[in-house]
Amino acid sequence: MLFSRLAQYFKRIEATTSRNAITEILADLFRTAHSDEIDKIVYLLQGRVVPLYEAVEFGVADKFVIRAIAKAYGKGPDSVTREFKKEGDVGKAAEKMAGTKGQKISVAEVYEKLYELATTGGVGSQEKKITILADLFGASDPLSARFLARIPLDKLRLGFSEMTILDSLSWMAAGDKSLRPRLEDAYNVRADIGYIAKVLKERGKGLSHVRARVGVPILAALCQRLPNADEMIKKMGTVSVESKYDGARVQIHYTKKEVKTFSRNLENTTAMFPELAEVGKEIDANEVILDSEAVGVNPKTGRFIPFQETMTRKRKHNIDAARINVPLKFVVFDLLYKNGKSLLELPLSARRKELEKTVKPEKYLMLSPNIVTSDPQELRRFHNEQLGKGLEGVVVKKRESPYTPGRRNFSWVKFKEEEGRTGKLTDTIDAVIMGYSRGQGKRSGFGIGMFLVGVRRADAFVTVSKVGTGVSDSMWKELYGKLEAIKTKDQPKEYKEVNKLFTPDVWV
Repeated sequence: MLFSRLAQYFKRIEATTSRNAITEILADLFRTAHSDEIDKIVYLLQGRVVPLYEAVEFGVADKFVIRAIAKAYGKGPDSVTREFKKEGDVGKAAEKMAGTKGQKISVAEVYEKLYELATTGGVGSQEKKITILADLFGASDPLSARFLARIPLDKLRLGFSEMTILDSLSWMAAGDKSLRPRLEDAYNVRADIGYIAKVLKERGKGLSHVRARVGVPILAALCQRLPNADEMIKKMGTVSVESKYDGARVQIHYTKKEVKTFSRNLENTTAMFPELAEVGKEIDANEVILDSEAVGVNPKTGRFIPFQETMTRKRKHNIDAARINVPLKFVVFDLLYKNGKSLLELPLSARRKELEKTVKPEKYLMLSPNIVTSDPQELRRFHNEQLGKGLEGVVVKKRESPYTPGRRNFSWVKFKEEEGRTGKLTDTIDAVIMGYSRGQGKRSGFGIGMFLVGVRRADAFVTVSKVGTGVSDSMWKELYGKLEAIKTKDQPKEYKEVNKLFTPDVWV
């Protein structure tokens, strides 16, 4: 397929707000694609050249792309910058600057060049990368240039998720959504949607051989809620009750040659936990996948530390210093794979037995404490005991349940608090909006693409997070109107400790 044709599909999707219509467009695209390129197309649709779990990022900013556009079309960077500010979108600026015709460059050729762009490093790499992207611009028609500019910036924002891609693959193969459950099951076990698309394209409806693999994350099993211990036992019967630690979920993939880790959101976190390079001494197996919680330990007292301090270990820089200041214990509570065999279908009782044979706790690993009971009072006693230790409470698990990747059901239940035996939640916060960033891609028409939220600390407000998902199109428009009415030229003095990476375009 020519990239110019793929750009036409991008344009149709960008102009569409209906999820069903987007599904139909994607299904048509996937039918047209060859089996040798469908995985590449899926990655490009996500603004990537590898699956989400692989730690390969473009790592470029607007100024980089502006320089590549200028080089491709013989313009000055200032003139490209002016066009960018006028359009509010570097993609549309590239489209305006591009020549009227492009070469017949294929999706595979574009993919290979973008992969080279993402993986080029070392001395002089910046100029090499600019040349790679400039050459792509020079070979592209104007519409292709629009999307080529956005992909390295992660600003395609076509308005659909992995689940929409799975729906579209079902429509491609079966003509309806009937394959969606099987596709989702396959994705939950092997979270590489490009690989699954390629398998489906090559084998029709055959997905049975899509199995767990060390190095590819399995979506984390999730907890439901029940109001109290009595309801838990009534619904779940005999349960395994495990201490609930307030840390970071870490899926550990171990082989004799290497160790990789992934977060519950499929982020490759291997570089954050260098201590796990030594973990082979504590694992009696050739290869395993472990589900665990990383919890910080006070190096002086040996006690577990609060979540906020543990999370300072989730960083890309100064990792060695952070490791010294915040040593970690990895509390292992499940074994998903061992020596070439998936254990997901085994009951929890069998997985726990195998886990105890496999993990030999020493320096970095520890097994999650647990009890087995069918007595609500015993469950409540163990829960209160964990609270007394400063932990979050317990996770209650159905004793004979399989591991269910990516799903919430009543096999696992989180038990944090039993206030009045109503199951009251205590983990919500009230936050203020401190500012917003202008929309890119599809959201450029809204005027807003993200907003910064903070919480009060004494007389100041401090950053919590940027929010860019979970908001409908109509809410974005309404929010933009409200925030425009209260925008301010300068950062309000009561807004403290805003990291420069979080600085919004507009303060309110």
